[in-house]
Amino acid sequence: MGSDTTEDARSRPLERAEPLVLIAVGGFVGAIARHVLAVSLPTATLPWGTLAANVLGAFALGVLLYEARLSGVLSPETRLVVGTGFLSSFTTYSTFAVETAGLAPGFAAANVAANYVLGFAAVVCGRWVARVMAP
Repeated sequence: MGSDTTEDARSRPLERAEPLVLIAVGGFVGAIARHVLAVSLPTATLPWGTLAANVLGAFALGVLLYEARLSGVLSPETRLVVGTGFLSSFTTYSTFAVETAGLAPGFAAANVAANYVLGFAAVVCGRWVARVMAP
């Protein structure tokens, strides 16, 4: 019985570190994906890369969160990697705010409206997709 307790004590730090590692891996990939998207799209009038990242991320998070409620097929680890890790690094409020502040007033208003309206619509679409995919 003593050796089982010792093994449990040794494995606890690894168990505690696992969620952090999953989030870190997801965050690393999400940040790279956001950068690639941002440099791939033009920024002449609006920061299209940030808009695309925020809308795609809102859609994916809508699918992920409603999937958890409706069917729960994805594991908690998958939700950590994708939701907390990848999507939190892929989407970006701070970049959105800084880019918006640098736009002319009319374009700034359009950027704010586009991010919020399209982001909300994307979550609703993600919810619909999760419902359609649910068993």
